[in-house]
Amino acid sequence: MQTSFWQAGHKPTLFSSFLYFDLSFMVWVLLGPLAVQIATDLQLTPAQKGLMVATPVLAGALLRIVMGVLVDQIKPKKAGLIGQLIVIAALLVAWLHGIHSYQHTLLLGVFLGFAGAAFAVALPLASRWYPPEHQGTALGIAGAGNSGTALAALFAPGLAIAFGWNNVFGLALIPLAFALVVYMLFAKDAPDAPAAKSISQYVAVLKDRDAWWFMFFYSVTFGGFVGMASSLTIYFHDQYGLSPVHAGYFTAACVFAGSLVRPLGGNLADRIGGIRTLTAMYMIAAFFLFILSFGPAQQVAGLAVVIAAMLALGMGNGAVFQLVPQRFRKEIGVMTGLVGMAGGVGGFYLASSLGYSKQVTGSYQIGLTVFAGLAILAVIGLTSVKKRWRTTWGSAAVTSAKV
Repeated sequence: MQTSFWQAGHKPTLFSSFLYFDLSFMVWVLLGPLAVQIATDLQLTPAQKGLMVATPVLAGALLRIVMGVLVDQIKPKKAGLIGQLIVIAALLVAWLHGIHSYQHTLLLGVFLGFAGAAFAVALPLASRWYPPEHQGTALGIAGAGNSGTALAALFAPGLAIAFGWNNVFGLALIPLAFALVVYMLFAKDAPDAPAAKSISQYVAVLKDRDAWWFMFFYSVTFGGFVGMASSLTIYFHDQYGLSPVHAGYFTAACVFAGSLVRPLGGNLADRIGGIRTLTAMYMIAAFFLFILSFGPAQQVAGLAVVIAAMLALGMGNGAVFQLVPQRFRKEIGVMTGLVGMAGGVGGFYLASSLGYSKQVTGSYQIGLTVFAGLAILAVIGLTSVKKRWRTTWGSAAVTSAKV
């Protein structure tokens, strides 16, 4: 590395991006940690619970395309301000008006999707400040905002018992307001941002097969991470009879593990190459998801297996985004939106399929086994493209980064 990471880039923007991303993700999955209490009061079926926690994930996936376009058209900082204000307004209405039906939870979930779309803003905001050899580390730090999902799992169930689950929406406004102020004061757009692109240029990106590969790869790593994060409170409650609070603690431990290693995944990819890192992470994730599908009898064993899977998925997230800026640096805004959308779709599939699997078969085995199979397919896909990638855009003649 020619320049020390901490001497490159813009640290206030990097950490403002992290905080914005972190607290956005906290509210994005908020319905998951509250799902046990909400389902009890609204008398929801397992399938309805699965769809309720999956709706913000799908909405966030689709809205990442919108936010990716806005990032290129009006720059990341303004796009982020718009998204934050929409989320704050939605939570304010939910708190003051109340959530009284299953349909209300789905409607709130759609608006919480704007919080999930923060991904398409925070990563380009940070990425554009850093050179190729530091992309994995920079995007790993910004992307560690995934840990916000752990904050929701850690605090939301207890606050729901103390104040009522509807009031949790109001309490969430406090940290969101703080993050908004920090973002406004310290985040800055990079001076060498690429020019805005036309719609035809966005469509042109989709004609590149590498874009589809990255979308698939991230649908497994991030899809697995966020799908599990949204569903684990329900899983631990149903599988081991844990109270909502204790299930939240178990979920928080798993999500913290997966979130905090994202920078390590990016850094490892910077050192040994994104393809090697990602291949190993897929194999580890598939192994532990398959074990989890059999429902370990002891809750400690179940917790350990989930943590192992989440560690692999979290590091895989960092590895994917070490590769994306190397291949699509000039299109990083739209690619972050597209790849992020695919990740959200993967999360929606996993969360909703677990609910349906539980309702139809009485267990989560089918949903988990299928997703483990997708991780194996990702390994096969990486194997098929690695030679071409390493001899074209990832060759030493083109980039100083390891691919």
